[in-house]
Amino acid sequence: MTTDLFGEIPDGDPPEKKKRATPPARPRDAARVEPSPADPQSEDLAARLPGRLHMGTSSWNFPGWKGLVWEKDYADSTLSRHGLAAYAKHPMLRSVSLDRSFYRPLTASQYATYAAQVPDHFRFIVKAPSLVADALVRDEDGRGMQANPAFLSPELAASEFVQPALEGLGPKIGALVFQISPLPPSWLADIPELLRRLAAMLAALPPVKPLAPDGVIAVEVRNPELLTPAFAAVLKAAGATYCLGLHAKMPPIEEQLPLLRALWPAPLVCRWNLHRKHGAYGYEEAKKLYEPYDRLVDPDPETRETLAKVIAATTAAGLPAYVTCNNKAEGSAPLTVLELGRAVLVRQTNVLK
Repeated sequence: MTTDLFGEIPDGDPPEKKKRATPPARPRDAARVEPSPADPQSEDLAARLPGRLHMGTSSWNFPGWKGLVWEKDYADSTLSRHGLAAYAKHPMLRSVSLDRSFYRPLTASQYATYAAQVPDHFRFIVKAPSLVADALVRDEDGRGMQANPAFLSPELAASEFVQPALEGLGPKIGALVFQISPLPPSWLADIPELLRRLAAMLAALPPVKPLAPDGVIAVEVRNPELLTPAFAAVLKAAGATYCLGLHAKMPPIEEQLPLLRALWPAPLVCRWNLHRKHGAYGYEEAKKLYEPYDRLVDPDPETRETLAKVIAATTAAGLPAYVTCNNKAEGSAPLTVLELGRAVLVRQTNVLK
């Protein structure tokens, strides 16, 4: 057996089934995923947006995107294995969030396989493994079982995340994101110690710029208590930035902007994860309401307009902006990207006037 990106696949037939005759060749395009036909309006919009803006979605294996991203119906397993190249042909999708890396560290060769499927202008937003980003070891249902001794480990953060990503993705890295999972009370009671450990980890990471000139290290949190000047100072001292996490566990976007101002000038990294109407634990509710993710069920124009303003200001200053959207933000991530792009174009026009 050999292991590919998505688990074990057979090298060939088991010995008892092998025959001398050569089996029929598999059609060359049997696993090919075709992109949806070109949309002139999307192509025109993409051409008018800032080149430093890289928008995309959280992963890409959603059959409901037929007509938006895919030409026809494909199984989610087929899209997981073979959909990235077709996804990257969409003119508006110039980035993607690799969330799979949160659950298990990926190797340099796995990252390289992803990088080989996308064009040179494409940029990845990659989540650090929970091995170093979660203060708790959790069970399959997400319940914390015990303290994680590897939390914010400088050695593991470098060897199990940053170094393999740099080797495999190289210049196609946009942002390497340490999303710090919700913290237990023991850590919230000693935030100075948390920031000390975070600073030590960030300082020990290998430099990103030599292999990924556009890349940045970012930190996202799920506890509003951390949005302080002291947190901003740790990030700035390390040359890292804050990942704007649009999630119901966090304050609205307007209340997170002071932290971005404290880090200015800096690239923008944003992951728009969940519509606030569903509350802090509303992923399952949103999933039930929004599947198959082919339309905007709960448009959020206020968040979209504020985010567009930040994007326009960032790119106008000559800085990159990396933004990915989840299906649970408004109902359909590709359509959120499209509407956000239109809002950015309006803001960009106003900035240039």
